[in-house]
Amino acid sequence: MALPSVGGGRQLGDGNVSEVILGTQGAPATATGTATLTVAQLLSGILVGDPTSSAASYTLPTVALLEASLVNAKVNSTFTLSLINIGTGSGIITILTGTGWTLVGDVSVPITSANTLICRKTGDAAWTMYIA
Repeated sequence: MALPSVGGGRQLGDGNVSEVILGTQGAPATATGTATLTVAQLLSGILVGDPTSSAASYTLPTVALLEASLVNAKVNSTFTLSLINIGTGSGIITILTGTGWTLVGDVSVPITSANTLICRKTGDAAWTMYIA
């Protein structure tokens, strides 16, 4: 059965607005001190960073490595990652680019806080990370 194309949106379920939409989430990925993140860490959905008492830099993997895992990604494909900093003292996390990335927003994640990272394919071998 085809879905009607009126209204510009689509409805999931029976349209009950109080219906909870459940998804799946594996165990969070982790990182400690300064590191180059893996594609698996980026795609985990949640990354818990614990740079302890010193600041740490997390470098993104190259876009070539990311696209080797996301072979069907098209321009404007996105995924979201929550980065949670549970460090102490001066344990600020700074995100650094890998080849093919552009960063938009505040690249620092202070201790005991979190940022939402939205990653969007912007072209051939090009991704942008929006940090909210």
